Amino acid sequence: MLPLVLGILTLCVVWLGPLPQLASVSFAAHMTMHMGVVAIAAPLISFGIAGRRLDPVRKLPWLFSPVPASVVELVVVWAFHAPALHHAARHLPAVRALEQGAFLLSGLLLWLSVLGGDASERAARTATGIIALLLTSMHMTLLGALLALPLRPLYGHGPAHGAQAGASLFGLTPIADQQLGGAIMLLVGGVVYLAGGLWLGARLLRQPQHAQTSGSTP
Repeated sequence: MLPLVLGILTLCVVWLGPLPQLASVSFAAHMTMHMGVVAIAAPLISFGIAGRRLDPVRKLPWLFSPVPASVVELVVVWAFHAPALHHAARHLPAVRALEQGAFLLSGLLLWLSVLGGDASERAARTATGIIALLLTSMHMTLLGALLALPLRPLYGHGPAHGAQAGASLFGLTPIADQQLGGAIMLLVGGVVYLAGGLWLGARLLRQPQHAQTSGSTP
């Protein structure tokens, strides 16, 4: 249950701390909220409930398929980085709540699809889960690179806009703030999902050996 508690604490830090207020003037702060929800809180909560009484995959396994879940998360993440939705989420609390809720639900959908369910179907979920997590790592890395590499800001925000003109996280320029946000996505989103896929691969390689050992035990 420790991962579940840590996941809930992560959500409390992300949503009740200074990040929501900073997000209106800092792209990097907004990206930190994203990664805190989908790449830290969602996997921790999923680890905490997978295979247990609260695991929804055990009751509704047909709703949780790893590869389609990864497509759902891709659509959610990329849609909320479109300029119009991104700007609305940065400055309108209702849209930000919708965005953060969509990130959490899509993250839980993916990680529970990969980790949850009964032990009898876990091998099949592990195999497709590797594909799902590696695909997610790839699109997170791509989006992070698109945000970190441009030489001009892709979004209108921060110092040049709104009532808090001149405010920015650590006094960064808009392009430096965006590049920092892209780096956060690369380092947190890309790495966490890649590590999850590699961990699942190692677990899949151990399963046949474990089954053979179990089968030979009198």
